[in-house]
Amino acid sequence: MFKIGVLVSGGGTNLQAIIDSINTGVIKNAKIETVVSNKEEAFALVRAKNNNIDTKVIKIKDFENKELYENALIDYLKSKELDLIVLAGFMVILSENFVNNFKNKIINIHPSLIPAFSGAGYYGLKVHQGVLARGCKITGATVHFVTEEADGGPIIIQKEVFVKDDDTDESLQKRVMEEAEWKILPQAINLILNKEIEIVNNVVRRIC
Repeated sequence: MFKIGVLVSGGGTNLQAIIDSINTGVIKNAKIETVVSNKEEAFALVRAKNNNIDTKVIKIKDFENKELYENALIDYLKSKELDLIVLAGFMVILSENFVNNFKNKIINIHPSLIPAFSGAGYYGLKVHQGVLARGCKITGATVHFVTEEADGGPIIIQKEVFVKDDDTDESLQKRVMEEAEWKILPQAINLILNKEIEIVNNVVRRIC
């Protein structure tokens, strides 16, 4: 049984998509070992507890600096012997040291078609505001491996979502989640854990 760790900061809708996909068999031979948050009020923790998943709160403000915070997070995640770490709305920028401790074992979901509207400053509603301000007709979501470069790791799956003329940033965010994020994140997890992809020259390839 593969063990997944999920890092969250907010409501946990992507966490719920993972839970549901394990229950329905979209993600095969896997369990969520732990859900970790940097915020004790995150509703994602309630979702985890409602599904009998262990939770842990590790807050930056409880440490003298970010390095000590990350060391505590690294130690905890290593103690769980995880096969994959999923950033599901985790609003903390992780250092190169953190990423290197779990090389090619961390993935993230980003609410745009990377490289568009990605990188420093593009998170949450800011992504969708950028899409609408530019007048884009298509947006979407991307699941990618995490590297030291923000949103710069190898792309695993992307899915497009059409932008409507009457979209607001909030309506577009909702549709990107429903039509793309909640679908491709579980698919990516299943591909990785069941060794159906590999990284070649920083590009993800399917293994036939």
